[in-house]
Amino acid sequence: MKIFCIGRNYGLHAKELGNAIPENPVVFSKPDTALLKNGEPFYLPDFSNDVHHEVELVIKISKVGKNIQEQFARNYFNEIGLGVDFTARDLQTQLKEKGLPWELAKAFDNSAPLGDFISVADRKDLNNIAFGLQKNGTWVQQGNAADMIFSFEKIIAFVSTYFTLKVGDLIYTGTPAGVGPVKIGDVLEGFLEGKSALKFEVK
Repeated sequence: MKIFCIGRNYGLHAKELGNAIPENPVVFSKPDTALLKNGEPFYLPDFSNDVHHEVELVIKISKVGKNIQEQFARNYFNEIGLGVDFTARDLQTQLKEKGLPWELAKAFDNSAPLGDFISVADRKDLNNIAFGLQKNGTWVQQGNAADMIFSFEKIIAFVSTYFTLKVGDLIYTGTPAGVGPVKIGDVLEGFLEGKSALKFEVK
């Protein structure tokens, strides 16, 4: 099982971090040890003093595919879920300044909490899926699939050009504006289509 992540897929988020709008999806990956499930707590790593939350819609691949054409990409998933892409922002900044990969800041253990999925098998419009994140009961991020720079179909087509997608692979599709730091004691709760889909504590 592979975990792919798309960076800078919401214009306002790219701008809040001072990044240019990309011409193609920005792709990086996480190992399966990054997954954090079942509402288990997230423990802050000791190598960072600035870990940020990034709530995201997550595609679950349901069919093996390679070089998938964009017009057929819809046939390769039937569920969309909610996840968090934790980022050690201080470490990421250091890596970016040196022109190095982001994995140390993005792919560490438990950096990819994963919540509930909803079926979209019979849903015609995938460009209107609302989601968001509350920290200690206050909204910090709210987004909608309509605001993505690259659609689900575009992402699948692009990623499958380079990597064979297999059943169960996950694609974190990017985060809207509002990312920010977490601290011990924070409770994060993610919402998908108005319903709680993810909740855990930071320790």
